[in-house]
Amino acid sequence: MSDLPPCPQCNSPYAYEDRDLLVCPECGNEWSANASQESGEEEKVIKDSNGNVLSDGDTVTVIKDLKIKGSSSVVKVGTKVKNIRLVDGDHDIDCKIDGIGAMKLKSEFVKKV
Repeated sequence: MSDLPPCPQCNSPYAYEDRDLLVCPECGNEWSANASQESGEEEKVIKDSNGNVLSDGDTVTVIKDLKIKGSSSVVKVGTKVKNIRLVDGDHDIDCKIDGIGAMKLKSEFVKKV
């Protein structure tokens, strides 16, 4: 058996090494092998579809048509979303879109402007 630490996010024992990172196959979490030895709190980094780091107050553009559940509305490609707020969870961007209202987006469907 390997002596790798369990995933800090979901506690899965099936973590594996990928270059200098440890990866959890169950939740997809990646963390530094050095960070598992340190006892400090890590800040979650949220990246857009191109790998740019997002922060509160950024402006992003939607890169794919997104259907809104429970509605016939669609967020079109190229929609500019200003003043985003990063939150925890599967949908990690909280924002307000003109003409649609408040909603949450996944960071994988936006790019930083």
